[in-house]
Amino acid sequence: MLDVGTTEDGFAQLAEPFRAELLAHCYRMLGSLDDAEDLVQETYLRAWRSFGAFEGRASVRTWLYRIATNVCLTALRGRGRRVLPSGLAPPSDDPAAPPGEAPGVAWLQPIPVDPAAAAESREGVRLALIASLQVLPPRQRAVLILRDVLAFPAAEVAGMLGLTVAAVKSALQRARASLAEVAAPEELAEPSAPEARALLDQYMAAFEKSDVALLERALRQDAALEVVGSPTWFAGRRTCLPFLESPAVIGEPGEWRMLPTTANDQPAAVTYRFTDGAHRAYGVAVLTVTSTGIAKITVFGEPSLVRRFGFPDVLPPRARSSAH
Repeated sequence: MLDVGTTEDGFAQLAEPFRAELLAHCYRMLGSLDDAEDLVQETYLRAWRSFGAFEGRASVRTWLYRIATNVCLTALRGRGRRVLPSGLAPPSDDPAAPPGEAPGVAWLQPIPVDPAAAAESREGVRLALIASLQVLPPRQRAVLILRDVLAFPAAEVAGMLGLTVAAVKSALQRARASLAEVAAPEELAEPSAPEARALLDQYMAAFEKSDVALLERALRQDAALEVVGSPTWFAGRRTCLPFLESPAVIGEPGEWRMLPTTANDQPAAVTYRFTDGAHRAYGVAVLTVTSTGIAKITVFGEPSLVRRFGFPDVLPPRARSSAH
């Protein structure tokens, strides 16, 4: 047995550098930022308890991923999948209809991704992929993530999951086939790319100025819009725009304030709406951006997310420019 003090120091030194990528891994598996944070804590607790018996036959990274993956698989037992509105029903063709309700639905959550974090924590967190992964059975999901996203060798994945290499290869083949049916690959702009930032700025300015024409120029003809919490969503600019220009949505000039951020390695805006005399947290809007415009807007109207993304709950009033 290792000395307790030495064990604490050694464990922290070896395990802590992997925390960000393990959070991304648990998020891919569960589709929930809340659950992912809890399961990373559980992973580190289990790893700490067994660290004294760790013999180094696998790398620390592989060892931690084995624990995290199995923690996730246990958590997924008996749970339904997390979804976006587009995963529940076809798009609505009536932008004036009241939003539908979906009681008991477990919704997908966005995740903030630190650009300075390890590359492993950023790859494979785009919203479309996370939503598609939730369609897979948990073990197939784990195999696909470990093999295709994280590039672990088949033998290591087999060891992590207690499977044969042949079983891993079979599960991977089935997972890829299922994913191909629900995920249409598309070239997305990097969040830091000039065109992506320009479209994000245009989106934010359109809401802050209540300028529907500005939104129209930013959206692709086939753009989609979904507001998480309702199964009602829209596909095509001809239905998205009438919904957006409703006073209940775009509001009056100055009603919305937005701040740029990144979510799921995509351009995003932290949103605030003027309520009770101040601009208060509303949620996060994640943009799917291509070279030809905004392909999708996914709005997470969950005020608690704003603080999770590192922003305040209430914005101070804008300073007035002095007259000359």
